[in-house]
Amino acid sequence: MKLRVSGNSIRLRLLRSEVEKFIETGRIEEKVQFAAEEDAFLIYAMECEPGPESVVVRYQACEVVVVLPREIALAWAESEQVGIYAAVDIGIHGSLEVVVEKDFACLDRSDADNQDTFPHPEMGAVC
Repeated sequence: MKLRVSGNSIRLRLLRSEVEKFIETGRIEEKVQFAAEEDAFLIYAMECEPGPESVVVRYQACEVVVVLPREIALAWAESEQVGIYAAVDIGIHGSLEVVVEKDFACLDRSDADNQDTFPHPEMGAVC
């Protein structure tokens, strides 16, 4: 799972196997260790739950979790739908744009770089 943060936005891109694991287990996570100290890390994760009606972001020390409603997550995983896009209200700070997308094969990379990606919708298109 790839994480991209820019301004008030967070974007997660998942490989095919990660989408499968996410739907099967209800959670997928990655950990980034920034320094030698044991507590110098960030966990970023995605969960799906039957409860929420919209996308929710939970933040606590060293962890950011994007929570998707189970029905929305299943519809996305089992279809050609590229992504889930939401604006999460963060009170007086405005909103946090949340993007969760399937990781597509790059059209200009080798097959090794495209392992486990979703087929690009424009692959094979004639210019």
